[in-house]
Amino acid sequence: MYPQIITYLLTFINYQEQLIRTLLTLLIGKSMFEKPTEQPVNKPYRKLQVDDLPVIEVLEQLDYRVLLSEYLEKNGKPLKPVQRRKNAKVSVPKSINCPKCGAPSDYLYANNGDKGQYQCKVCTEFFSEKNRFSKEAILKCPHCSKTLEKIKERKDFHVFKCKNNDCSYYQKKLNGMSSKEKKRFKKDPQAFKLRYIFRQFYIDFQPLSKESPALPAVDLSKIYASPHTLGLILTYHVNYGLSARKTAAIMQDVHGVMISHQTVLNYENSVALLLKPYVDHYPYELSDQFCGDETYIRVNGRWHYLFFFFDAVKKIILSYPVSPNRDTATAIRAIDEVLVKMKEIPENLTFVVDGNPIYLLAQHFFAQHGIAFDVKQVIGLTNEDPVSTEYRPLKQIIERLNRTFKGNYRSTHGFGSEHGSVSYVTLFTAYFNFLRPHAALEGKVPVVNPELNRLPTMPARWTKLISLAQQWIMEQQRTA
Repeated sequence: MYPQIITYLLTFINYQEQLIRTLLTLLIGKSMFEKPTEQPVNKPYRKLQVDDLPVIEVLEQLDYRVLLSEYLEKNGKPLKPVQRRKNAKVSVPKSINCPKCGAPSDYLYANNGDKGQYQCKVCTEFFSEKNRFSKEAILKCPHCSKTLEKIKERKDFHVFKCKNNDCSYYQKKLNGMSSKEKKRFKKDPQAFKLRYIFRQFYIDFQPLSKESPALPAVDLSKIYASPHTLGLILTYHVNYGLSARKTAAIMQDVHGVMISHQTVLNYENSVALLLKPYVDHYPYELSDQFCGDETYIRVNGRWHYLFFFFDAVKKIILSYPVSPNRDTATAIRAIDEVLVKMKEIPENLTFVVDGNPIYLLAQHFFAQHGIAFDVKQVIGLTNEDPVSTEYRPLKQIIERLNRTFKGNYRSTHGFGSEHGSVSYVTLFTAYFNFLRPHAALEGKVPVVNPELNRLPTMPARWTKLISLAQQWIMEQQRTA
């Protein structure tokens, strides 16, 4: 009796499931069990206009030590620091110095109580935390030479605007509007950008900071697989773009090696951790043609962005950060990873990128730190301007790199974590730079190493590359 009831219930449940599937298919037009498409919805990035750099007028800087010596010589006694009451309600932070003469906080008055204005006792300069930069330098409009006014404060930057109504930039934009646009401008002026705007970045990031590489403590000799087996796994998984499950299956079906897909991923993470400092700090011989672009990858069910920067002549990947955001901070980081690999920055350094304004904002950030380079933007699919016509071949090269990566990445169907995505991209970069022959280089690899080239098989080359990375890490540890 009971087995018949159980059989009846299971049959009824299966019937309900089929009915639900049919109804959902009729309602939404497609099956809910279809796999999602590989490509994300193509939403164009925000149309942000980036103006030229402003004119920066550096004000006269004094030395408080010289001023103190002059005071002593003139008055016959030293200038004493500010005497503060023991139970004073307002104090001057020790981290604040005078922006004009550099006097420490001991010589600063809290001029208006707790409202934030200070006065230097040495040079008599008035300032506050909000206008310290304006005391060090003045930003002027490059079109009318009028001082820019700060209008907004964001998390990573301040926004400055030229409010001069006679500015040639403003007048040109205003006169170029149609009558319909002028009517709309009167009702909604925020819909139009007519005035010169500059963004002063305050990102907590020091460019060209050549920090010591983070050396991992990974001992691959403790894994159960032999070096040849590890080389085979990396060849199938990275070179041929097989997923971890297919790699595990082919190792069992073809080579008779019992291994799980999770073990493949564990090996991937361990090798990537070992190779990353070697790949990032290798002394590459570079050309003078660089291009960059970002592409989509799937991480933990969400779309992330992989920023590639590439030596278009030597075919070397120089930068490959992964970020959940397509923002200025990641563009700055990606470009900085290229700059630190240069022995010296050439005077005519140029990066070829797409029309995303984050690269122009990154250019402004580096210019504020005294690092100058040019950015050429190739916009759209057709050559609508002279810059796109001249530099499109370089842009097509980086697009070809993106397609090569996608060909290897597609079988993974995304990554379960950001760490996993970084590991795979690191291994792909190591393969691309050190192991993959290029037709444009007459069948040679970008980074020619005789120790790798004389080996007959790819698994042996992977094993040797790992050995070279281990030797390099040991040398770094000895010299540390």
